Amino acid sequence: MAASFVDLYARAAARKGGDAALEALLTSPKTAAELAAIPDDRWLSDMTRRIFQSGFNWKVVDGKWDGFEAAFWGFDVGRCALMSDEDLDALVSDTRIVRNGAKIRSVRENAAFLQDLAGEYGSAAKCFAAWPAEDYAGLLEMLKKRGSRLGGRVGAIAMRFMGRDGYLLSEDVVKALIREGVVDKEPTARKDMAAVQAAFNAWAAESGRPLSHISRVLAFGVG
Repeated sequence: MAASFVDLYARAAARKGGDAALEALLTSPKTAAELAAIPDDRWLSDMTRRIFQSGFNWKVVDGKWDGFEAAFWGFDVGRCALMSDEDLDALVSDTRIVRNGAKIRSVRENAAFLQDLAGEYGSAAKCFAAWPAEDYAGLLEMLKKRGSRLGGRVGAIAMRFMGRDGYLLSEDVVKALIREGVVDKEPTARKDMAAVQAAFNAWAAESGRPLSHISRVLAFGVG
């Protein structure tokens, strides 16, 4: 049986120098209203940033980000969704950005994805804001299936950076989940993700904490 949140918190606090030191590391997610107010171009921008950072040097991508914003028209969703093959070919040669053809194509695909969500919810932001925390695994699955290159940890990292509450299955979080008997390996199958969600829901009900706090507490308790 998995440990209580009280025990998980005590383990993390002991490693981080006490309760106050741990609390300083637990940043709060944005509210649903704050998330819903974020323009969809900023969601496309951050998704693209995390896609290009995946498997690459983050500092290089960060250093070029002004160039990315210019090359992709400020990540205007409508404009990016209408990129022609000629636009894509030109971007592969554009020195303002990291010239990875598959990742460049993902911008067009994810712009179309965000347009689809906007048609269903009024905006993609409203979809992400309204998705219940109790089914965060379902949100990650939706990003993987309907988005482009948003599977694995990429979609979750994008949600984390945008302030959406959720867990991030980092190496340390996975180690903690294995230690607690929630899963026996890195969760990828739907059954394992359901077990992860159930554990987080139980810890959230016990503690009243957002999923992001619980995720960080698990990570900080490893070592």
